[in-house]
Amino acid sequence: MSDTTPDGAVALSTPPSADDGLSPAELAAKYGLTVSGARPGLFEYIRQLWGRRHFIMAFSRAKLTAQYSQAKLGQLWQVATPLLNALVYYLIFGLILGTRKGMTQEVFIPFLVTGVFVFTFTQSSVMAGVRAISGNLGLVRALHFPRASLPVSFSLQQLQQLLFSMIVLGVVAVVFGSYPSPSWLLIIPALAMQFVFNTGLALIMARLGSKTPDLAQLMPFVMRTWMYASGVMFSIPVMLKDKPAWIADVLQYNPAAVYMDLIRFALIDGYGTENLPAHVWMVALAWALVVGLVGFVYFWKAEERYGRG
Repeated sequence: MSDTTPDGAVALSTPPSADDGLSPAELAAKYGLTVSGARPGLFEYIRQLWGRRHFIMAFSRAKLTAQYSQAKLGQLWQVATPLLNALVYYLIFGLILGTRKGMTQEVFIPFLVTGVFVFTFTQSSVMAGVRAISGNLGLVRALHFPRASLPVSFSLQQLQQLLFSMIVLGVVAVVFGSYPSPSWLLIIPALAMQFVFNTGLALIMARLGSKTPDLAQLMPFVMRTWMYASGVMFSIPVMLKDKPAWIADVLQYNPAAVYMDLIRFALIDGYGTENLPAHVWMVALAWALVVGLVGFVYFWKAEERYGRG
């Protein structure tokens, strides 16, 4: 269309568009546009995460392989590190401080090694979770994928590392008189629940660590305190028998102590039910479900903010 201006020139006019008057939201809906990096619904997010399961497995295996690639002993350090820690704790707590009260040598050494290995599983998952986003910003910003893949894969990496350690743990148990029996099968559900708990905790720490990188410097002190409060090196009910009963109850029902005690009970012949708090399997399941679900939802809520700013 054209019109003549007062000075005789010809002016062209643009025909009205069908999009005139539409708001940005209406335009996006009309043409099927979505916000880049927008958080999907919870069930859609779970579907996307399941679709990346092969990436999660491959990423965890690659991290596990690369962890000690520069060391001459390589993957042997996966087992040697917690074993050396257990040796140090035995010298300090077992021999010097005498924390094996109420336990024979045949029970105390598997008890100690089990505690170190199992607590290291939780400790390493938490520490890896803190750095899951902040330590992989290049990957987060370059590719579009469910960000929960990272903390989940790190927890899976720690589970694979623990499974190597469990072979050594079984040997230690046999050397000190605890032979394979049907009770050893209880290790499977105990580790499964601990993995779910660790993954939920790693997801929580991943979100917190993504905005507060300094949290990675604080967490070693938090984890060390948690370790000393969880009975890794001593029996909580025996060491606290002269203290108010509620203190021992609080420490025994904390999740790290619960999962350690379940695996000790399954593995060590001389570690009976009298060492376990009441309803310990239900408590272990409750910790896994609550922390696992809360951690997943808490992480998902901030999905669109990871790697920005």
